[in-house]
Amino acid sequence: MEIQIINTSNHELPHYETGASAGMDLRAHLTEAITLAPLDRAIIKTGLFIELPVGFEAQVRPRSGLAAKKGVTVLNAPGTIDADYRGEIGVILVNLSNEPFTVENGERIAQLVIAKHERAAWKLVDQLSETKRGEGGFGSTGVK
Repeated sequence: MEIQIINTSNHELPHYETGASAGMDLRAHLTEAITLAPLDRAIIKTGLFIELPVGFEAQVRPRSGLAAKKGVTVLNAPGTIDADYRGEIGVILVNLSNEPFTVENGERIAQLVIAKHERAAWKLVDQLSETKRGEGGFGSTGVK
């Protein structure tokens, strides 16, 4: 699938690192570094603008290495970029560590996954079918 993209950064386009990768790394496009104190959050711009086909979304997800090593993640994970959005892709990063974290220009900050989605139509009913699980939720299945 081809997706139209504008790149106003000086960084390479996002790409798949391996043949089986689901996501492509997004890089920070900054004129100066941004330091996130513990529990701080900021929208980090990427310099990328995309045009997705209708029926697809782009999901902005955390990078596992950044989360595991630095305690920095995507706050609204996964963030959704809709097919009709034409603005710059921004990543809401949050520092969940006890140490300040500095985001540098060009740093890999998140990954982007392109996904097909369906649209739902609600059907109003008076009752739902019964299941073994019923109304149990939030750990009610006993699976640990």
